[in-house]
Amino acid sequence: MLLNRTVLLVMMGVLLIGFPASAQTKADAVQAIKQAATFYHDKVASHGGYVYYYSVDLKERWGEGKASVDTLFVQPPGTPTVGMAYLSAYEATGDKFYLDAATATAESLVYGQLQSGGWTQTIHFGPAKRLGKYRNGKGGSWNVSSLDDGQTQAAIQMLIRADRVLGFKHPAIHEAATFGLIALLKAQFANGGFPQVWIGPVEAKPVLQAKYPDFAWRTEGKIRNYWDYYTLNDDVAGTVASTLITAHQTYKDTKYKAALERLGDFLILAQMPDPQPGWCQQYNYEMMPIWGRKFEPPAITGWESQDTMEALIQIANYTGEKKYLEPIPRALTYFQKSLLADGRVARYYEFKTNKAIYMDAKYQLTYDDSAAPSHYGWKQPARFKDIAKKYDDAKAGAIVKPRGVGVEEVRKIIKELDSQGRWITTHEGSRLVGQPKFAAGFQYISSDVFSRNVETLSRFIGSAMP
Repeated sequence: MLLNRTVLLVMMGVLLIGFPASAQTKADAVQAIKQAATFYHDKVASHGGYVYYYSVDLKERWGEGKASVDTLFVQPPGTPTVGMAYLSAYEATGDKFYLDAATATAESLVYGQLQSGGWTQTIHFGPAKRLGKYRNGKGGSWNVSSLDDGQTQAAIQMLIRADRVLGFKHPAIHEAATFGLIALLKAQFANGGFPQVWIGPVEAKPVLQAKYPDFAWRTEGKIRNYWDYYTLNDDVAGTVASTLITAHQTYKDTKYKAALERLGDFLILAQMPDPQPGWCQQYNYEMMPIWGRKFEPPAITGWESQDTMEALIQIANYTGEKKYLEPIPRALTYFQKSLLADGRVARYYEFKTNKAIYMDAKYQLTYDDSAAPSHYGWKQPARFKDIAKKYDDAKAGAIVKPRGVGVEEVRKIIKELDSQGRWITTHEGSRLVGQPKFAAGFQYISSDVFSRNVETLSRFIGSAMP
């Protein structure tokens, strides 16, 4: 009996060896979030919102270019991204400080909602060249709601989450979220696709299957208002899908799920026929690929095709409809045969020849990437192995658990926080979102880094032992 008791005590000791360290790390994570969020809310925020980057002394700020203290950026990783990090911190800790911070951020988005229902890249609380025509009656005449780079999608998602956490009791936030969703649904074409921007409801167009251009695409198909046509550029499908899923989960209204299914139907229609069963950046109303900007030719695109496959998997997982998985195997087979020599994928593949195409310094089409402008990602990482795994899981109906957070990862994040509550980034010379002209070695504060670290610490706190 004594031996058994000794063994039991030893076993209990073994089980408890890691507990104090885990509990201490959780306590440290709680303290780190509070310190970082207090600095960001009290020192960095302007009018409740944020931009991408700040100088360490907070005297300068940048979005896509230099910004004033009266300008907020809606485009991620700006205002909505930071606001959602606050919400994650609140859900993990229950500390009302984060809810108040998130509410202030949501209210800044409410201020900048356009009369057309969505958002554009920025919100101006002072004079600017292009002031939005805000629903609050302030601003100017710019009334073009944008899905480019997740602008409207991020704003709506942040407002929906804030609305739910606030118990649907903040009238302005609730009304802005639902008004934005109604406007988004009106911007969906009959075939399920979306334009890059909208002002009012889109016109009815025929529902057609994608086909190769019947025109000389190198010189034709340059439509000035390409943004009014069906687009997949910059993961429009994935971010809109996430928005519709969030709306359906929160408000339980079937119209959001129906819109999600129509979006999936469009992605099936938009897959190009063999022998190049990928997707393109934008299509005309006859479902033929067309030009976007001067460096965005009609072509099979490696980057947006990956985004589209992931969106189809997302839609299939949520709806339970396996038809949204059907386009993926032949697309994966095609792209595995189309990889570049270094294992990456080209942004553009020429119709028929399947050669990777680029632009030279004068924006002329070429097969040579040596003079390609540096502002654009002509070659991209290939995610096809990961997509194939997600496809297999979705086909099998497997429930994929969110990525866990390790103690060492958390400790590293905490260690990098300075005494003022700042995560300071040292620029290494690589291209940044917004492209401010930072020299290598320049130090700055990043909303992306802040948000990612807060999200990570929040996941750890939510999953750690009490």
